[in-house]
Amino acid sequence: MDLGLISVRYARALLKCSLEQKVEDAVYDDMLTLSKSFASVPQLSVAIANPMMQREEKAQLIETAMGGNPNELSKKFVTLVLSKERVKHLMFMASSYITLYRKHKNITSGKLTTATPVSQQTEAKMKQMVESKTNGTVEFETVVDPEIIGGFILEYDTYRMDSSVQNALRTISAQLK
Repeated sequence: MDLGLISVRYARALLKCSLEQKVEDAVYDDMLTLSKSFASVPQLSVAIANPMMQREEKAQLIETAMGGNPNELSKKFVTLVLSKERVKHLMFMASSYITLYRKHKNITSGKLTTATPVSQQTEAKMKQMVESKTNGTVEFETVVDPEIIGGFILEYDTYRMDSSVQNALRTISAQLK
């Protein structure tokens, strides 16, 4: 069976159940933390896929990767995934849940990259602009990257606005060649 199909089916079931129990926000936080754990600790996937490790140990490890105190529904979900021997899909299930949750709540992920730190007012203004364009809420991340020299790069959904000095220099260099 297709890895994506399995992951999305489990994620849809988890979202439906979390909406019924009105704990979708808590489960979202758990899945977001778990997804970040998988990204920052690549050995986590290897550890939970180890057939020598007992289910209880795997469950405890996953709960720790969810922040140590996950929602009860998240714990039950992990138990279900372990009992159905789908633990190798858990990373993709968490990612699929995040995507489905954001779609359900009309949340857009945005990122502002600047050469120097910006004020909270500037960040709020950019966030408000993105929210007006998307007609939804925005989870906004601000990153400082001195390599862009100046200006900013704004990204959300599939949109990217690159007004950095680095990009302008690249364009000029390409025109001169």
